[in-house]
Amino acid sequence: MSDTPEDPGRTGDGTRAVRAGLPEPVKHEPTLPGPVFAAHFHLPGEATGPYLYGRDENPTWTLLERAIGELEAPGRDDIETLVFASGMAAISSVLFSQLRAGDAVVLPSDGYQVLPLVRAQLEAYGVEVRTAPTGGDAQLEVLEGARLLWIESPSNPGLDVCDIRRLAAAAHAQGTLVAVDNTLATPLGQRPLELGADFSVASGTKQLTGHGDVLLGYVAGHGAEAMAAVRRWRKIVGAISGPMEAWLAHRSIATLQLRVDRQNATALAVAEALKQRPEVSGLRYPGLPDDPSHKNAAQQMRRYGCVVSFTLPTRARAERFLDALRLVEDATSFGGVRSTAERRRRWGGDAVPEGFIRMSVGAEDPEDLIADLLRALDESAE
Repeated sequence: MSDTPEDPGRTGDGTRAVRAGLPEPVKHEPTLPGPVFAAHFHLPGEATGPYLYGRDENPTWTLLERAIGELEAPGRDDIETLVFASGMAAISSVLFSQLRAGDAVVLPSDGYQVLPLVRAQLEAYGVEVRTAPTGGDAQLEVLEGARLLWIESPSNPGLDVCDIRRLAAAAHAQGTLVAVDNTLATPLGQRPLELGADFSVASGTKQLTGHGDVLLGYVAGHGAEAMAAVRRWRKIVGAISGPMEAWLAHRSIATLQLRVDRQNATALAVAEALKQRPEVSGLRYPGLPDDPSHKNAAQQMRRYGCVVSFTLPTRARAERFLDALRLVEDATSFGGVRSTAERRRRWGGDAVPEGFIRMSVGAEDPEDLIADLLRALDESAE
């Protein structure tokens, strides 16, 4: 079987996830070759060929990058994918490789909590940073003349969704590049490159790998010059993934569709159960028909994600609730097969209420998980 994205036998998400990035079969060789641990390669004569030095390329990265590219943009051969040591390494590679002193960039004001640190560094380098919320396509209001538009949809942790097609069209009309943080959606939930983005960026630490044992990031994009700059940044900074992490990520992608479908279905059931509780306010999940983001999400997302957010009346109530949970771990990050939840204000970086909970729904039986949540709500009541 061909390993190209155009293979007509690889049309479903599950088939694509299981087969993505695999090399041509060779008798007596493993289906997925093991990680290649090499700082250098045999290189007699001229310094040419695909693998010259371990900071630049690695065969294990190559297979993973091919796999992610097939998921982010199936059927396209103009997409390049690069893996990084973490999601923030991937985010930084786009921002700092594409922006120069005097440029302007538009960031979401309600995005990932590390973005304010990124803003401070960009401003120190002479880049003008503008911000606006994700909801209501508000970033359009500050877009004029910007070099780069950074979209996070759904936003983390508020789960607002913007119209990516609309924003990308407006940006491109004035020559602005568009990057979309696709971490919450994964390529099975949303394909930003098909919606008009120049870059799809994500933390593979989250649902893409899904087991809480890998730190990874990636950038998928088109445009030879833009992606060459991203590759050059990776080389300069050395923000590279270890071979074992890359191999674990590729192995984990095989179950992506199974995990995503289970977690997304349970997340919707969890949201519907929480909706019935009077102490819960501000409930957000893009898959709920009455969620403020549902209309946009339904137009551009194929799956709505595994994260549910809601607010309990006080910090103390939220902490009692988290302490009472038995099947849900109090931990940061999201997307893993084991459910987690946390009070986001404990980090100090998100403009959310003290009782705001971000919950990542795992792969437990939905009935067990919902029962645990409802019991914890009952036990945490004053």
